[in-house]
Amino acid sequence: MNEKKVPQISVGIFSGEEIAFTLNTPFLESAEGSEISGRWTAVCAGHKVIMQKESVKLGSGSPVLLVPAFGFDSSFTLHNVTIGKGFHWERKEDQVFKGYLKFIVEAGKVTAVNVLSIEDYLTSVISSEMSATSSEEFLKAHAVISRSWLLAQIEKSRAADSTAEKYFALTATENEIIRWYDREDHLNFDVCADDHCQRYQGITRASTEAVTRAVRETSGEVLTYNGKICDARYYKCCGGITELFENVWEPVNHPYLQKVIDNPVPPPGYDPDVSGEENAGKWISGKPEAFCNTSDKIVLSQVLNNYDQETNDFYRWKVIYSQKEVSDLVKAKSGIDFGTVTALVPLERGVSGRIKRLRIEGTRRTMIIGKELEIRKMLSKSHLYSSCFFVEKTGDAYETRFILHGAGWGHGVGLCQIGAAVMGSKGHSYSEILRHYYRGSALTKKY
Repeated sequence: MNEKKVPQISVGIFSGEEIAFTLNTPFLESAEGSEISGRWTAVCAGHKVIMQKESVKLGSGSPVLLVPAFGFDSSFTLHNVTIGKGFHWERKEDQVFKGYLKFIVEAGKVTAVNVLSIEDYLTSVISSEMSATSSEEFLKAHAVISRSWLLAQIEKSRAADSTAEKYFALTATENEIIRWYDREDHLNFDVCADDHCQRYQGITRASTEAVTRAVRETSGEVLTYNGKICDARYYKCCGGITELFENVWEPVNHPYLQKVIDNPVPPPGYDPDVSGEENAGKWISGKPEAFCNTSDKIVLSQVLNNYDQETNDFYRWKVIYSQKEVSDLVKAKSGIDFGTVTALVPLERGVSGRIKRLRIEGTRRTMIIGKELEIRKMLSKSHLYSSCFFVEKTGDAYETRFILHGAGWGHGVGLCQIGAAVMGSKGHSYSEILRHYYRGSALTKKY
């Protein structure tokens, strides 16, 4: 990485059989130098991308690169972009972007990719991940971790590309499936635009001067540990305690991603070792004091966009399934016929109480599943808020119910967005927020 030059990155927005887009200002098609504008459709024809506008067709190979003709003020719109893919608030919307537009062919579909500077990207991410009206110190903290995470992923990808070693995110036996989800499926661009990476929605989410200033005033700043850029993960709400990296993703320990109690002091009346069932049950059943245990509507409206506010039970939550519902659900999500599910048994928990390995017992099949996101996917039509839950089985001979009592929203590794927003509202600086969640890390200016 050139430490004096602001890096450019490529962001995969979405894929489809065809993609409708509008060039709001003139763009140049790099291969032929044609100047085009207006509404077009990009489709895949074999290994080529064909762009169509009424009776006009432009044929090319893959990739196709469209370059703004008039620089910074140029923009384009991608229509019907899916956001929140697989989550409870999934929807489609038109999104506006700056920078270059690239189309590539992947698996018989056309993919739209936005190429732009990392600092312009971050201005959008900060406004897309949360409300642009969040406190300035929280915005600065998020600018640093979003920049750190992205550059760490690029370095990781380059290191992986330079070796012949294959990356595996799945181990499976006859009776156990352990899977984690990271970035291994993004081969043709640096990051995607959805929550799988960082939520990026171009300039669709109106930014504010506070966001622009937060990115500008932290320009080039990243978190480092022993001179290496930190893989600075984050999520919505830890539920009171943060989780270890290796309990969610590959078995690698990062010293700066350790257990953190989201409170200036451990809350009285609770044992902070929640890796066992008794302590985990007491922790989840209660509502211990924590930065992220807040009902402050002003703070929450700053952190959560409108569609995120459709869910306000993020600190403690409850999901109820009938026995038939849970049996049908795990069969549909896993493709495995467990028969009638008779028990959901946590076998191993992480330091935050999140379940790492869960045994699903059925009349036809019993299997162990993990890690946390695989568990969340298996037990919800979209995703459970987290894998930090305990199971209460109730009912009689006529009807059995499984009640999942849970805590937190997200994987729990690194920065808790709601907790960090509360810290910002209480006057903590962005460096204090970062020191709280990433122990032992240092702020370093890379460019």
